[in-house]
Amino acid sequence: MMQVAPIAMRVWLLPGVLLVLAAPLWLHTFEPATFIAINHLCAPIAAPVWTGLSLLGNGWGILGVTAPLLVYSPRLLWAWLCAAPFAILFARLGKGLIESPRPAAVVDNAQMRVVGELLHNVSMPSGHTLTAFAVASGIYFALPLKGRARYLWLFLLAAGTGLSRIAVGAHWPGDVLVGMSLGLLAGMLGSRLLARMGTQHLRPRSWSLRLIALLMVVTVYTLVTEVQDFEENRPMQWVLALVVAASLLVFVRQNLTGKGRTGEQF
Repeated sequence: MMQVAPIAMRVWLLPGVLLVLAAPLWLHTFEPATFIAINHLCAPIAAPVWTGLSLLGNGWGILGVTAPLLVYSPRLLWAWLCAAPFAILFARLGKGLIESPRPAAVVDNAQMRVVGELLHNVSMPSGHTLTAFAVASGIYFALPLKGRARYLWLFLLAAGTGLSRIAVGAHWPGDVLVGMSLGLLAGMLGSRLLARMGTQHLRPRSWSLRLIALLMVVTVYTLVTEVQDFEENRPMQWVLALVVAASLLVFVRQNLTGKGRTGEQF
């Protein structure tokens, strides 16, 4: 079994506390004024900045960004992949059970900045934010306790993804905070799943890592051929496709030589 540090009880309470504190927003007590204010504050920043941050909450984008972990630290790659099923479950349940209109369906579109497609429904929770925090949380809690605080920047990136969803006019602040809470929980649950995995899944020649490599091949094709959320993301998609392709080449070399890093040091 993989060694994963236990999570303190007070940390397990954090998602619930965040959800309670955010209640005035996800209950739309201060809306639409809060959404409009944040959306306007973000407007001076160029759209590609926000669309790029949103890409960090897109599954294909995350696979592209984390592709080097396939050869550098498979354990950390597994960390967020273990969180992914919980993130998908939470997002699907929320969007399936809660009838929540998007800002564009409520706010006069002339009063807000919209980047990309105009969306009108299934607003709660923000799936991109949930995904970004699930990945950040999954990786963070897979790291050893000593020195873990140096990686708090993972949550800053995830918060940037959440802010981007308001900046592009896709979500209410409450959607983002609920996504943040559920994403944290998904990552923490994923860390418990990771702890149950055998270390054989870290070897370059393991069937499971080879399956992930095949998924990375699909990732290259998808990033090159399909627009992910926004047209502005095309240049970044090409860069990520190159990152994935380079990682795959190193992975193939590891398989041929039988040498590779398992990431146990992380």
